[in-house]
Amino acid sequence: MYVIATAGHVDHGKSTLVRALTGIEPDRWAEERRRGMTIDLGFAWTTLPSGRRLAFVDVPGHERFVTNMLAGVGPVPAVMFVLAADQGWQAQSQEHWEAIEALGVRRGLLVVTRCDLMDPALALEEARERVSWPAVMVSGRTGEGVDDLRRGLDLLVSSLPPPDPMAPVRLWIDRAFTVKGAGTVVTGTLAAGRIRAGDVLDLDGERVRVKALQVMEEPVEEAGAVARVAVNLRGVERERVARGKTLLTPGAWVESGVVDVRLAGAGAGAGTGAGAGAGAGGGVAMGSGGGGVPREAVLHIGSASVPVKVRALGAGGLSTRAARLTLARPLPLRVGDRALLRCSGQPIAGVLVLDVRPPALRRRGAAAGRAAELAPFVSAETRSEGSVLPDAVTVLGWRGVVRRSELAAMGLDPRQLEAPGAGDWLVDGGLWKELAERLGAIVAEEPGVPVDAARTALGLPARELVEELVKARPPLRVADGRIDAGGVPDAVTEAVERLRDEMAGKPYQAPEAARLPELGLTRQVVALAARAGLVLRLADGVLLLPGADADAVRILAGLPQPFTAGDARTALGTNRRVVIPLLEHLDRLHLTRRIDDRLRMVETS
Repeated sequence: MYVIATAGHVDHGKSTLVRALTGIEPDRWAEERRRGMTIDLGFAWTTLPSGRRLAFVDVPGHERFVTNMLAGVGPVPAVMFVLAADQGWQAQSQEHWEAIEALGVRRGLLVVTRCDLMDPALALEEARERVSWPAVMVSGRTGEGVDDLRRGLDLLVSSLPPPDPMAPVRLWIDRAFTVKGAGTVVTGTLAAGRIRAGDVLDLDGERVRVKALQVMEEPVEEAGAVARVAVNLRGVERERVARGKTLLTPGAWVESGVVDVRLAGAGAGAGTGAGAGAGAGGGVAMGSGGGGVPREAVLHIGSASVPVKVRALGAGGLSTRAARLTLARPLPLRVGDRALLRCSGQPIAGVLVLDVRPPALRRRGAAAGRAAELAPFVSAETRSEGSVLPDAVTVLGWRGVVRRSELAAMGLDPRQLEAPGAGDWLVDGGLWKELAERLGAIVAEEPGVPVDAARTALGLPARELVEELVKARPPLRVADGRIDAGGVPDAVTEAVERLRDEMAGKPYQAPEAARLPELGLTRQVVALAARAGLVLRLADGVLLLPGADADAVRILAGLPQPFTAGDARTALGTNRRVVIPLLEHLDRLHLTRRIDDRLRMVETS
């Protein structure tokens, strides 16, 4: 199935044309029929001469219903633009065309209708100043040219790129209603992926189950893109769903409340065809004073209309065409999404999403720095099939550390990356080298540093990244949750030997803290020696030789039980500076046990 939108000025015959093509009345609501205009979105479908099935989203034309028009044009890849021969190019024709250009819709068919009322040459000439699409002349009333239109539509849909059937689902809901005996039903254009009866999808962060599906009013077990679908949701109250909400593949989308974008004024560039103004280098023409931008506007994407705050990035304001949008509510967005920015009384601006998880702008000059990062993507000329976009390599460079799954949810392909990391985590190559150097310096300063302490010091989100960094920087190693340099330097063993000489014959008379550096036992050396088991570190500045604790237990076991700290001090031939931390050490090892504030006893079991 293929889906395209109709667009054009009110009362130029769009609905009549769709009715002639499909035999279906797109103006379904009584108010629409009474007033003779499409107020809400209408839907109809037909089979083309090739056998291809084509659905139309019939878009309203009246200026008060432009929000509905944007909802209809947004999710579809092509447009049938209708222009009446007897009225020519008018105000809403221009507004619809600006929206089409700003959205980057590149494929379409120009249809000049009502050719039974006036020669279409003048209207076609007016349109050709803007529209380069193939054109067909028809009369919806008499049927003249309708067969040519069918063939033209066949050629149009045959040129559309195939949808990705494996893509995650993002169904923008454009209608929601209740069917007696079935419950809540929502409709939308499925642009990619596949929905099956029984599938579980996300709605406002909660899981919902698909009870049943319809495509073109026919029940189906599954629907693949592109298709107009009606989705019956099990156990979902009608009040929970509305236009602008989405059904999503769970875990496959980033809900964004702040995005960095490229802005482009529709019609700002040379109008040689759809997309020319939106991408060929034109600046933004919103706001007063020529080139300013409103601080507040409405973002239209899919069927959603969300108020946003707009901040121009860079010292040049919108001469850079880079901006930050803060949304009134988060939306499931991806890099490369196209949307529209609209403010009352201002021309429509096109939006190209460049980053859905941008960095905070807290420091002075941060906005200018961000504009410089985005510059290659806001100044690049539009290619034949779209604008230059940040890829996974670029976004990893911006962020430094990111999950593969998050890159995929942002609409990027992590498979193009050959980056270091661990598990689902990826790290920019330059940052990885810097982190390895910093880790080496941390271990040199504090041998035996705990892995989690190193993770905090490096600002990394996961312990597994630190462990992988250790592997990348031999002779570092992890043992018992700590990092050291592996092996014992000569300077350490020499300092320990001097300590042994110092304590020969008096194993519990530890040197004073001031004496340790004179023996070569600096803080770093002590940490390495303790990590290697060459000394017993009881407290800061209190060192004994290994095995002194086990020997002390045997001596203390010979005392009358229980005993005091004073008794232990005398038996061990030491002082209070040593005996208190030694006894606390023995308590922690469960070799001794406190009875009260004064007394301990040696554990016998």
